[in-house]
Amino acid sequence: MSDYGQDLVFGSFVTPSADNPGRAVGVAVLAEQVGLDLVTFQDHPYQSAFLDTWTLLSFVAARTNRVHLAANVTNLPLRPPAVLARSVASLDLLSGGRVSLGLGAGAFWDAIEAMGGRRLTPGQGVRALEEAIEIVRQLWDVETRGGVRVDGEFYRVVGAKRGPAPAHAVPIWLGAYKPRMLQLTGRRADGWLPTLGYLQPGDLTKGNAIIDDAAQQAGRSPQDVRRLLNIAGEFSTVGRGPLNGPAEQWAEELAELALEEGVGTFILGSDDPDDLRRFAGEVAPAVRELVAAERDRGAASERTPEPEPEPVAAPAVRASRATATGGAFAVVPTPDDGVRRSEQQVWDESARPTGPAPDPERTYTPQEQATGAHLVQIHDGLRAELAQIHDLIEQVAAGEIDAGAARSHINTMTMRQNRWTLGVYCESYCRIVTTHHTIEDQSLFPRLRARDPRLGPVVDRLEQEHHVIHDVLEGVDRALVAYVGSPDGIAELRAAVDLLTDALLSHLSYEERELVEPLARLGIA
Repeated sequence: MSDYGQDLVFGSFVTPSADNPGRAVGVAVLAEQVGLDLVTFQDHPYQSAFLDTWTLLSFVAARTNRVHLAANVTNLPLRPPAVLARSVASLDLLSGGRVSLGLGAGAFWDAIEAMGGRRLTPGQGVRALEEAIEIVRQLWDVETRGGVRVDGEFYRVVGAKRGPAPAHAVPIWLGAYKPRMLQLTGRRADGWLPTLGYLQPGDLTKGNAIIDDAAQQAGRSPQDVRRLLNIAGEFSTVGRGPLNGPAEQWAEELAELALEEGVGTFILGSDDPDDLRRFAGEVAPAVRELVAAERDRGAASERTPEPEPEPVAAPAVRASRATATGGAFAVVPTPDDGVRRSEQQVWDESARPTGPAPDPERTYTPQEQATGAHLVQIHDGLRAELAQIHDLIEQVAAGEIDAGAARSHINTMTMRQNRWTLGVYCESYCRIVTTHHTIEDQSLFPRLRARDPRLGPVVDRLEQEHHVIHDVLEGVDRALVAYVGSPDGIAELRAAVDLLTDALLSHLSYEERELVEPLARLGIA
């Protein structure tokens, strides 16, 4: 088992096709908006069907705000290392520290030679790569006095001035497969970046062993070398093979690669927007959860039990709204503050039925109260997201957001790009609310009605309000369409979101008021 304990990173591997430049940019921007951490492009300067990778990286950096960027991997024989070092540092400074440097020793030597590059043997390629790493690192090292001097077999730098220094410690990742390249990775690099499709069973384990041994011999820790992996697969409803099945199967397989093979970064090779959404929204969170749970179990098993301290009297502390404790019921529903943003009303709040009053003598275990606490936590997440939408609307209205377009055809005018960014965010939120209500209607409410028929009127009313909120969400969707297409749509969108806020916050408070205690009393998990 080779879990290096690295934080998990999820990225995309986008095709830099020249026949539709906007699509490559749009897919990269979408990767940021769906929550991926990294966007990469292959680098084949001799391929006339591809955009130049470093030009594309610069363009995407200007259209994004958060996502990290890298070539996967840079073709060193056609990128002089001294110039490359300054290109990387410059883009890192311009992007606010979001660039990583993937490097390869070279392949497709006929094409490289046709572009003016020097043909190298595999052994020469490894030596040239090590010289290049030394040059790059020296040029970034502005703290050392004097010029850069490397008199190598393949590259010579004789007194070049150092700098500029990048905005952050740019990691160098090597695309390596053979032993000499793996040893170089362990000695000098910050990461190993192979492609799963090029590996045979057992290659990850063997490669890790070579890297670890080389790192230790160089006085480094194996944990200093991040393990990255390019992957590809297909999402389907039924499992048909490795990385070919539902998101749950993907999560289990990637979690195993993280825990058993030490992979800390997964980079999905796909230009399909739906693949990226599922990878970011379904697979990545599940992998993180599975890996965190396994690491917690491992840490707990290694922990030496400590003697329990003597009980000490302490003053009573009021439980937070979403805390599950034993004894009296302590989960406090969120009160409705009565604030309304919209003059429109979608229902008569005074006509809401109430359920049976709780037994004041009854006590509850922490397990019984946990479900109600969890419901409040879910609702708090919806409330926080709703507040972010309001903030985003005001920033867009003021022209303060400079986000890239998520679709290739929206590539001009900052406000048009901002409108699309807001549209993606609101659309995602509406989908989350609808999913939450569907789960309640199909699972939670029928169980409550069956366990305690006295809750029937309350459950009926909550279901009715779900239908009303669905109509309100459709109004938000219509306002989004109008907003993206018209410069005058901000007032309509603000009004639609105000109405959603009034309805949803009122509904969530009512639901908590009526259900958190019955969930505990009836033992519904």
